[in-house]
Amino acid sequence: MADQATWAGRDVLDLGCGTGFHLPAFAEDARTVTGVEPHPDLAALAARRTRRLDHVSVLPGTAQAIPLPDAAVDVVHVRWAYFFGPGCEPGLAELDRVVRRGGTALVIDNDGSRSTFGSWFRRGYPHLPSPHEIERFWGLRGWTRTPVDMGWRFTSRADLEAVVRIEFRPETADEILREHTGLEVDYAVNLWSRTY
Repeated sequence: MADQATWAGRDVLDLGCGTGFHLPAFAEDARTVTGVEPHPDLAALAARRTRRLDHVSVLPGTAQAIPLPDAAVDVVHVRWAYFFGPGCEPGLAELDRVVRRGGTALVIDNDGSRSTFGSWFRRGYPHLPSPHEIERFWGLRGWTRTPVDMGWRFTSRADLEAVVRIEFRPETADEILREHTGLEVDYAVNLWSRTY
């Protein structure tokens, strides 16, 4: 992400911040950091995580109704939250509203076109648009795709199984675990970026 935008001395929005895991890292360099999270329990955990960081705030809200004024932020970070391609147009309109001119939005999502996890993702979520449709959606709206390779590495089979069962329905998880050997999973994601 740092290759796409710097957040040093800038105002950062972590949209769909969950428990606030990334907020302290942004706070090390950013002028201000705002986490927005629609789930009250997760927002409470994020607020607790950052309670000693006076330039970090956590607000209830959604991607479709960001609780910030116009042109309020320089960098937006979204990781596996809401912006999954077709259907997220209301959230994109909100990004257009809250990101300052010269600012950057960064959206991280699964790349279903490649990797072991990508094949699992397509199997587990067949109702979602195809990877080609998703790439076309973003490209037509002026976003740039940066493919990123990463992976999962577990120290025990029990840990791998627990994570797979979080990600997928029981029947899909059972199929995946029957087929997969070892404690590593190659995992491809897309970093979508746009400068305003």
